[in-house]
Amino acid sequence: MASCVNAFAVSAEMEKFLCDQLLDQNQPISERFRALFSLRNLRGPLPRNALIAATRDSSNLLAHEAAFALGQMQDSDAIPALEAILSDISLHPIVRHEAAEALGAIGLESNIPLLKHGLVSDPAEEVRETCELALSRIEEMKDVQNHDRSSVTESSPFLSVDPAAPASCSSVDHLREVLLDEEKSMYERYAALFALRNHGGDKAITAIIDSLGSRSALLRHEVAYVLGQLQNKTASAALSKILRNTNEHPMVRHEAAEALGSIADDQCVGLLEEFVKDPEPIVSQSCEVALSMLEFERSGQSFEFLFMQRPTVEEVSAA
Repeated sequence: MASCVNAFAVSAEMEKFLCDQLLDQNQPISERFRALFSLRNLRGPLPRNALIAATRDSSNLLAHEAAFALGQMQDSDAIPALEAILSDISLHPIVRHEAAEALGAIGLESNIPLLKHGLVSDPAEEVRETCELALSRIEEMKDVQNHDRSSVTESSPFLSVDPAAPASCSSVDHLREVLLDEEKSMYERYAALFALRNHGGDKAITAIIDSLGSRSALLRHEVAYVLGQLQNKTASAALSKILRNTNEHPMVRHEAAEALGSIADDQCVGLLEEFVKDPEPIVSQSCEVALSMLEFERSGQSFEFLFMQRPTVEEVSAA
């Protein structure tokens, strides 16, 4: 269960400002994301309820990010809302997928029946695959002594609650084989992906890039997300190809856009500027948010109103 202590001591006025900013549809999407990224560092009913309300926003990008934040916060009080999202097939698959992943991140066994139902009945393959992942993660957490969910979270040097714990195998060649094997379970492939991410190095990054050819849109989107975490310029060409491919799943193109924003060389920035007018809102808004984040970073300011320092790639590599 999430702690009741905020990561920041903030005034009631600031907390209300952030909630209002998040839910104000007249604000630019980048400003709403600034509020969202700040609220995920807080605890308590007001931030939680604002994020829950945002999961029903007309912007599918914002709605899915709010569901993701609730999972990262591991706030069990958000479970009823997340269950309702997963069950509502009128919502965009990217939002339902993120609700399923969040239920896995929270990790309570009471989430199992709904995830099993989604596994067999959801019309979207990416949602079914996410339910499979979430169920495997919950089973894994049952084996952790005293159900200490923090030990799973701490396995990520990027301070993220990952959908799978990294595989224990240290051989890059074996991890590559598992990641690229279409016959392996989604959880095994995710575990290999996160192990390769944590390993780093040219061979590991090449293996991750090669997995962008996977049949699963869900896996491709997670690979793009991981490449954004790694911020390695070697991935720029492959990510650019994905963003340019209008036949690719929007959730994959969106993650490619965000990853290009993290890499942030001149070529990446130019591509983001080109696709900020993409007809798919999930993609165009991702480009807009990525460009806004870069603008703040280059001016020496924090994109978040409330900034919690996360490790740089260099710090992760040195750890």
